Order: sequence, then structure tokens, then C-alpha cells
Amino acid sequence: MTDRIDRALAELGLSLPEAAAPVAAYVPVVEAGGLLHLSGQLPFIDGTLVTGRLGEDVDLAAGQRAAQACGLMIVAQLKKHLGDLSRVGRIVKLGVFVNSAADFTDQPKVANGASELMVALFGDAGRHARSAVGVPVLPLGAAVEIDAIVALAD
Repeated sequence: MTDRIDRALAELGLSLPEAAAPVAAYVPVVEAGGLLHLSGQLPFIDGTLVTGRLGEDVDLAAGQRAAQACGLMIVAQLKKHLGDLSRVGRIVKLGVFVNSAADFTDQPKVANGASELMVALFGDAGRHARSAVGVPVLPLGAAVEIDAIVALAD
């Protein structure tokens, strides 16, 4: 699977970032009962945190790129925790938090930036359940934050 993901990343013109260190008192990944629970990941593009509020100073396309960047960080955390990605059985769920103006209602469209990435990288195993919610603020002013639940392969 790792070779397939590397090829898919190359075809998309993307690469995995360095897995980010926690910014507070938590760990990036907890393994329990055959599942990996990933802490919320923030959107870094070229090492810079994407900040702002959707519907105010961040447009939909930039929000989708931010969600995709969160998805890349999730995959980077998986690779760091597992050593390689061959142990990933399925992306079970993504929880997407979008820093949103009060009248912004396209959180699901923003979340597609990460959801479509998971399918592109993991195929059918990347299809997942999802929440996409608007919030008034996120840590460090991030535009998007995404957490994940991932099943390990048998």
C-alpha cells in the first residue's frame, strides 16, 4: 500500500509534511482496540499555518486546500506512528472543524478537501464517515482542524 500511496501523492503533485509535534499536553496518536485515534491536525502548507475564517477572509478554495493539508498531516502522523502505511486498514472517520463566519454554511465542501484526498490515497479503504462543523475559532487561528479514527489492517 505504501508504494501505491507514494504514487498517488506524486500524481497529485503532493508530498507528506514532517509529522507535527503536539502544541499542548496530548499525543498525536493513540492505538486502542485495533483503532488509531488521531488528535486534531492543523493545516500547514509549505511549513506555514493556514489561518483565517471561512466566509470572512478565507474563500472556499483556500479552505479546501487547508483541509487537504490537514489530511496530509493525518497521513504523515500515521506513517510516523506505524513506520509505514501498510498497516492502515481503513479510514473510519474524519472530524472536520472549520473556522467559520456566522453565515458560512459550506463546511461539508471544505471538508471534501480532506475526504477526496483519503479516497485518492487509500481507494475504497479511504471512504469514511465524517462530521463537518463550523466553529468560531480554532487553535492558533487555524482555518481548519481535522481529527481521525483509522482501523488497522488485520
